[in-house]
Amino acid sequence: MKTKYSQIREDREINLLIEKGNEVLRTLGYTEHSRRHAAKTAETAAMILKELGYKKQTIELARIAGYMHDIGNSINRHDHAHSGAILAYDILRRREMDLEDVLTVTAAIGHHDEHTGTAVDEVSAALILADKTDVRRNRVQNPEQKNFDIHDRVNYAALSSQMSVDREKRVIHMELQLDDRYCSLVDYFEIFLERMLMCRRAAEMLDCRFKLTANGSKLL
Repeated sequence: MKTKYSQIREDREINLLIEKGNEVLRTLGYTEHSRRHAAKTAETAAMILKELGYKKQTIELARIAGYMHDIGNSINRHDHAHSGAILAYDILRRREMDLEDVLTVTAAIGHHDEHTGTAVDEVSAALILADKTDVRRNRVQNPEQKNFDIHDRVNYAALSSQMSVDREKRVIHMELQLDDRYCSLVDYFEIFLERMLMCRRAAEMLDCRFKLTANGSKLL
């Protein structure tokens, strides 16, 4: 494995794709998908696998997949997981990453969207869990609260979001604190139920249970 996460994170081509994707999504009214989201997804995916005792190479591949997973947004939001996987294949092969590692990364990217994908291995499972649980106030890009859609309200309401892994009990736990002035638990489930069920399936791929609590109430 010649290509490292530290190189990927400083790669001008990759970073331009990420920022162009975020620019497109901001125009379309989506929440933040910038390098901040990319880096957070990468580190959370790595944390999950590290806590569960996976090998360093698997952890490194999860970091790379996590950082690159949304580059397809630079082309179009629709089917961005698949276009992103194709872009990633070309980029990583040009950077002389081993073919087996490239295919692991591209499979994870290609399966991270809840409408078309599912966890197919450890790396894709960690990516899904990291991506779908990145809920935070500073992901809202709409400057006017009066114009918030439900996605904006849910993210703006997130006072805190913590992910923890219990290796012995094989539990991956997401704990949310929501400001109910902006978002109710019903609002949260309206847009996140499909994603949380995807997280549950991803946790099962890692031989774990996915637990979700919000404002102290167990939801999954």
